[in-house]
Amino acid sequence: YREHAALLVKALEEHAWDGAWYLRAFFDDGTPLGSARNDECRIDSIAQTWGVISRAASPERQSRSMAAIEEFLIHRGDGLVKLFAPPFDRSEHDPGYIKGYVPGVRENGGQYTHAALWVVLAYAMLGDGDRAGELFALLNPVSHTATRAGVHRYKVEPYVVAADVYAVPPHTGRGGWTWYTGSASWMYRIAVESILGFTKEGSRMRIDPCVPRWWPGYSIRYRHERSLHTITVENPQGVCGGVDFVEVDGKRIEGTWIDLAGDGNDHTVRVVLGSAGSSGERAT
Repeated sequence: YREHAALLVKALEEHAWDGAWYLRAFFDDGTPLGSARNDECRIDSIAQTWGVISRAASPERQSRSMAAIEEFLIHRGDGLVKLFAPPFDRSEHDPGYIKGYVPGVRENGGQYTHAALWVVLAYAMLGDGDRAGELFALLNPVSHTATRAGVHRYKVEPYVVAADVYAVPPHTGRGGWTWYTGSASWMYRIAVESILGFTKEGSRMRIDPCVPRWWPGYSIRYRHERSLHTITVENPQGVCGGVDFVEVDGKRIEGTWIDLAGDGNDHTVRVVLGSAGSSGERAT
């Protein structure tokens, strides 16, 4: 499987790079989809984000393809991160059932929240805490209802994640299906693991954040067995990530992995970020 994966990456790099981003697919006759040559679905976010998430794309192409998402798919004024653009409508090739949705709704060029959250994850894996934090706030359903106008535009519950948000007038910004979507769990994981940097393996935990530089810090209360761990993260130098040092119960430890106690006592963890710290390849 490792040999097959290496061959797949080689083929993708040779045949799926469109010059500024990755293609999404090919039709049976070899016509590309997700290409600058297409009139519809010219760029698709999933091929770009998974180039980063899989670590398969080269660093240069990761940066270029994410810049293309920034240029063509992120619409801050509407509070949207589109799945692709432009939507399918009158294309000569039939992409399948996705074209059954009207343009700009659900998978057909709207915000499909699964994919939008993968954009946040990709930025976090690249160490860009400013964009990761900004886009997470943009996707947060509470943000869509911060004003009376927003409530009337969004129309669905602000306390659950919507599977999709419409992207074409007259319904731009309207929330789609709620309550059932698996993107809610992705939002939770990306918040806790990718931005706040909390990961756990067995009886050990690690704090490896990717946060906006303007965050002064934050805290986490985590219970392991019978013990409560109060974790305080400080960002005195205004960085996106990189752990300078870690203290457990007032004593500095080596490395960033922390042994969790279950002895019934409360414990404190202090994590200080700094430019001297290096988180390496983030454990997302």
